[in-house]
Amino acid sequence: MAKPTHTPSQLTAAESLSQLSDPIRLRMMRVLCTHELSVGELIRVVQIPQSSGSRHLKLLAEGGWVVRRSVGPATFYRVVLDDLPATMRGIWLAVRDELDGLADAQGDDQRVRSVLSERMTDSGAFFGEHAGEWDGVRNDMFGRFFTDRALLSLIDPRWRVADLGCGTGNCTELLAPWVERVVAIDRSPEMLEGARARLENASIESSHIDFVVGDLSKVPLAAGSVDAAVCMLVIHHIDEPVEALKEIRRVLTSERGGGVVLLVDMCEHTNDEYRRGMGHKHLGFSNQAVIGMLGEAGFGSIRVNNLRPDVNSSGPPLFAAVARVLNE
Repeated sequence: MAKPTHTPSQLTAAESLSQLSDPIRLRMMRVLCTHELSVGELIRVVQIPQSSGSRHLKLLAEGGWVVRRSVGPATFYRVVLDDLPATMRGIWLAVRDELDGLADAQGDDQRVRSVLSERMTDSGAFFGEHAGEWDGVRNDMFGRFFTDRALLSLIDPRWRVADLGCGTGNCTELLAPWVERVVAIDRSPEMLEGARARLENASIESSHIDFVVGDLSKVPLAAGSVDAAVCMLVIHHIDEPVEALKEIRRVLTSERGGGVVLLVDMCEHTNDEYRRGMGHKHLGFSNQAVIGMLGEAGFGSIRVNNLRPDVNSSGPPLFAAVARVLNE
């Protein structure tokens, strides 16, 4: 184990506080209190470059805040609370509990679970050669996406589905082979042209797909004209989400077992740059806020699931919310 430049007992309280003054180092400390992670795993959890992660860990290790353990070529880090000097332990305990309430904490915890899940499927780690390699073998033979796409066949083939804010047609492309009709709606004619081109390139029959210019302030569909609606990464762009959800509620019908809306959007976060640089109206939504908005718009049977983040992604974690119309 590498020795710190100064022993922890030689540091003044002010010096110890300065080492914890950076929000990234606080997030690292919070995660490493409960999990031992490698450098690579930790930087994927807190979503920073390798060079920055190594610099922050070096400061924490030199200050005696974390201990490190080498396993082959990998180095793992952990906070061992009982090994901290009394002054440092007191400082950390004073701030630790407050960190759980920060917006970044939820995303960090989800990414930790994702990182650990990937570690568990590593063929050299836990399950032996064949069990651990099976996902890799299957992906090599059939690709990564066949499971998700095959599950779409569970959708009722009689359904008419609205893809609201369809963009360049990612959802429309996936839904089109499995349902009676898709209405792809976007306020940008250029986006709709991109969606048309996408489906042509994918050789998907488009005779049962309507491309319509419009937005969620007044959805250009008759009341009760679709069985399901998908709204993918759109709500955070809208000033009044509840009003948009009421419009979605208006166009849905519960015939044929429908009346279902699927919302996918960002969990609550603190990155204000999205507001300034990308025009976001909301910095994501908490689960409670999503449930409240859907309920106010006339939906029930509301379920919100936080999606396991892709550890290679740079954005906030996402949620998927499903709800059904009430009072038909």
